[in-house]
Amino acid sequence: MTDFNGWPTIVLENQFLRLETLAASPRIVRFNPIGKPNMFANLGNEPVPTPYGDFYFRGGHRLWHSPEAMPRTYIPDNDGAQVTHIPNGLRFDQPAEAWTHIAKSMEIRLNPERPQVIIQHELRNDGPWDAELAPWALTMFRQGGTAIFPQPVGNTDPAGLLANRQISIWPYTKVNDPRLILRDDFILLRATPSLPPVKIGYFNPAGWQGYHLEGVLFVKRFDPQPGAIFPDGGCNTESYCNHQFIELESLGALTRLQPGQTVTHNETWEVYDSLDQPFMSKEIIALLESEYS
Repeated sequence: MTDFNGWPTIVLENQFLRLETLAASPRIVRFNPIGKPNMFANLGNEPVPTPYGDFYFRGGHRLWHSPEAMPRTYIPDNDGAQVTHIPNGLRFDQPAEAWTHIAKSMEIRLNPERPQVIIQHELRNDGPWDAELAPWALTMFRQGGTAIFPQPVGNTDPAGLLANRQISIWPYTKVNDPRLILRDDFILLRATPSLPPVKIGYFNPAGWQGYHLEGVLFVKRFDPQPGAIFPDGGCNTESYCNHQFIELESLGALTRLQPGQTVTHNETWEVYDSLDQPFMSKEIIALLESEYS
């Protein structure tokens, strides 16, 4: 039996990728291309006390529901999940959270033909009243790389009079933080240890975000849902970086769930061994390669 800081884990592996989940919780705690080190952060077992028990960030991938609030967002998800083997993967069904009555589920599948992971996140309202929320998928990487966020370019109206993008900035973020590079075509966030933390978000019509670490390009893709309403000033993409890790976060639309209803949010993870990809500009490729030369 494998473990992560003493918590039992389950391994999923094919010829391209290896990942580990907790055995009793919908958490992916390790992820690596075959022959490469784990890309995810490992934060140990430091707890965050809540009225409902200890919450653990751990590192890796988790499912939350937005908007963020204490203690609602931090209700523990340490155990109790029912695990089902499905073709090329696993399904986790977590009992409904205390107080919120939101039940989390996650299906994780490895594509046998290429280095790709398909993840379906589900939130179900098991409570007696409506709940407004947005699915929120967060992936915590170890530091040393650079996060990549494509920006909208071009006009939104024929005359070019209307704004074509917005950025949400959290109160602890310094706009002159040297880790943060604002460009016309991309935003880059260097994952180097520093305080205070930095967090930004925006509406990302491209539907992808990336992290380049030690020659590996990790890309997560999702449905951007243009025209929908999103939390945090309209964000379907967010990123948080502190002195320990960096997060790539995708969000679904704000949804009012009736009792018994479920909302899903899907991500597809892809891994590339080169930055030379059609969705990357030559300028960004050159900039990223220069950081590791």
